[in-house]
Amino acid sequence: MTTYLITNAIAYVNGPPHLGHTVGLLQADVLARQARAAGHEVRLTTGTDENSLKNVRAAEAAGVSVRSLVDENAARFRALEERLGVASDCFVRTADANHAAVVEQLWRACADDLYRRSYRGLYCVGCEQFFAEADLEDGVCPEHRVAPELVEEENWFFRLSKYRDVLLERIESDAIRIRPEKHRRAILAFLAGGLEDLSVSRSVERARGWGVPVPDDPSQVVYVWFDALANYFTSDPDYWRRADERIHVIGKGITRFHAVYWPAILLAAGEPLPTCIYVHDYITVEGNKIGKSLGNVVDPDAIVDTFGTEALRYYLLRHLRATSDGDFSRERLVTARNTELADRLGNLLSRTTKLASKHDGVPAAAPDLSEAAPFDTAGGLDAIFAEVDALNRFVDAEAPWKLLKSDRARGEAVVAEALGRIAAIGRALAPYLPATAARIEAALAVPVRAAPPLFPKT
Repeated sequence: MTTYLITNAIAYVNGPPHLGHTVGLLQADVLARQARAAGHEVRLTTGTDENSLKNVRAAEAAGVSVRSLVDENAARFRALEERLGVASDCFVRTADANHAAVVEQLWRACADDLYRRSYRGLYCVGCEQFFAEADLEDGVCPEHRVAPELVEEENWFFRLSKYRDVLLERIESDAIRIRPEKHRRAILAFLAGGLEDLSVSRSVERARGWGVPVPDDPSQVVYVWFDALANYFTSDPDYWRRADERIHVIGKGITRFHAVYWPAILLAAGEPLPTCIYVHDYITVEGNKIGKSLGNVVDPDAIVDTFGTEALRYYLLRHLRATSDGDFSRERLVTARNTELADRLGNLLSRTTKLASKHDGVPAAAPDLSEAAPFDTAGGLDAIFAEVDALNRFVDAEAPWKLLKSDRARGEAVVAEALGRIAAIGRALAPYLPATAARIEAALAVPVRAAPPLFPKT
């Protein structure tokens, strides 16, 4: 048995959830369900990032306390997980006292690599990071399309530059696996250019007093990313240490934080490193990244209300590829639901399960449809639906309802094969569409959720 810690990047709570938050959640859920089905020990952790300056400013704009804002929106994020059918084991809120204690422990463990100095730089509140002028596009943040603020203050710094060579070695050797490959190459190129030390605190004045206090320095709060990355420890630091696989599922905009800054902090603290970082691209709307600051938010609750959880899970997991941005369209979602889920899978299920009463049990022998790595959820569902189409053709060609009248033995053999294959489809679908898999199981009146092979490491 392998022990897995699978994590989804925690979300800022300066506003309610939008559709862009759902992709990583669903991909992490698929990974966790696949590993559980294979009989492994799994913990899936999710949560909310509540100590950022953008949360403070959102509360000020709304005329409410920061605590009130983060409480309300954290509850919305937790409710979204339930609506999406995400089977998480732990939901971490970074404004809670138990998380602050973990941040303090991690800070103290890094003490030999922390020092204080004055700093002047360009800061994007949306990204919660400093930018070099060369990294801007026409003077604005490439993510949020706004000019960064000029900040000058005294901060604590982390000796990030010290860990460049070891990070290069760990990533080049695949001790830290970064997938897809294009993101691994980008991180290696970033490391090859050298590393500068990282500012890891903010003045209490600029943070408006909100955040985790820097140990033994009441004038500073811990930088939100140092604070947020520690959430992977919060639920159970010992579980992180003993896990065989420590897997992060993240969006491409935060790859550097997870593949460079976080492993360096762990090296300084003497803790085990992540083993795998799965990076997904963005959902876009009319070619633009979804974001509260961009004013093009799509409400996932409204989508679920209209189309259902399984339709949204299916669309996002199959029609958005891990290697490129995917543009969201209600029209394409409707087409996928009607032509793929209803016409192809739904009709197949209806036709084949009506035959279940004509046959005793479902044969154990059935095609294995679970070889594709679940992180490539589109590829996995492509393989499953190729079998859906093949089974539809088989049933059409053999017409078992006729054979049972004209050639009983042949008809029973065809029914047995069809039931075995639809059971295999149910097994393979369980991590992606758990409610649909449960419908198949109920219709066959026999278990279909036998453990599929675990996803490969590469």
